[in-house]
Amino acid sequence: MSLPLHSLPVLQNWDCHGCTHCCRAYVVTVTPEEKQRIESQGWEKDPEIGDLPLFRRRGWWWNRRYRLTDRNDGSCVFLNADGRCRIHEKFGSAAKPLACRLFPFVLVPGAREWHVGLRFACPSVAGNEGRPLHEHQGALLEYATALEKRSGMDGREPASPSLQAGQNVGWPDTLRFVKNLAALMSNHANPVELRLRQCLALARHCRKARFDQIKESRLGELLHLLRVAVEAETPRDPSGLPPPGWVGRVLFRQTAALYIRIDHGAYRGPATGSRVRLTAATWRFARGQGPVPRTDAHLPESTFEQAEQPRGPMPRAAEEMLERYYLVKLASLQFFGPANHGLPLWDGLDALALTFPVICWVARLFADVPREQAVARAVSIVDDHFGFNPLLGSRRQRFALSLLGRSDELDRLITWYSR
Repeated sequence: MSLPLHSLPVLQNWDCHGCTHCCRAYVVTVTPEEKQRIESQGWEKDPEIGDLPLFRRRGWWWNRRYRLTDRNDGSCVFLNADGRCRIHEKFGSAAKPLACRLFPFVLVPGAREWHVGLRFACPSVAGNEGRPLHEHQGALLEYATALEKRSGMDGREPASPSLQAGQNVGWPDTLRFVKNLAALMSNHANPVELRLRQCLALARHCRKARFDQIKESRLGELLHLLRVAVEAETPRDPSGLPPPGWVGRVLFRQTAALYIRIDHGAYRGPATGSRVRLTAATWRFARGQGPVPRTDAHLPESTFEQAEQPRGPMPRAAEEMLERYYLVKLASLQFFGPANHGLPLWDGLDALALTFPVICWVARLFADVPREQAVARAVSIVDDHFGFNPLLGSRRQRFALSLLGRSDELDRLITWYSR
């Protein structure tokens, strides 16, 4: 029996609008069963495919896997000239690999249920376009059952991720922490940058405490009191915070570089074409001067100086989209644990909060489009990597995240780039 679904506590819509972004951007790994099924579909008779290999091997010889082949332009071998999936058109959705069927949904196993999330890398998700999520319930249950079968979960509850190194409180209390973070993020009276700083303030209080004796209802009462306190105590005026220091700026630019780097597919940036170019791009991000390397083909020509120029208050439409983005990440548990490189809860929150200044920084590069459109593009670019780019889970990046999160630099970055 599969785990039930935990619905998102925020209005979020989605339907596929045929933009083909996912068919051009991602490496789709297939299981042996999926590979065998696709091979039996007779694609050697299709004149548009002919002798093209359907799969390529990847990984080391002791862990060799297969992925769908892409064409010279980076698009999937099964993407036709009309922007449709050949497998879907000929055999239906169920014949496609599970990874293709699932996107842009993310299913995170939690306390006896699957938490439903979404990848804002899909433009239709960022734009909130389509049907409400509850109308996808049947398909999501089908995907959840397939994921459980593939992982061998068999309806079992996974272990809860830790709060921080050496501290684990179990699922019920872990969800109490998440609930209070989501409550802070749901306060429409505050701008998103203030809500994120309040979440970080709550985290700082909780990092200092032990929860060996405070559990269940007592923990809920304590967290409520702490939440009320941080809402009252967190400075509301971002101009009162000093700018980020030199170390914070360098670590920030290095993080931003990871979020705007694409090394494969149709959207590979021209600045990633060789090791020489990548080395030059790394040096530019370290210096923070001159042209911003186009490590993602979506990026326009721009400069680091342009990215430091304030853009004024965030438009209401952009605020609403950012609110949806962060509420979805919190409620779906996508920001920590297995869904985000195994990070403990508080480190995962730091990583999620760091996406805000990155989004603001990237949005400033799109100076020639309306602000809300620039923010939407930035969210899609950043969320393409959040939780999925292995470099963001590396030891080096964890160390950088620790330096930013354990100081005031993360709060300073949030306020500095919200200007």
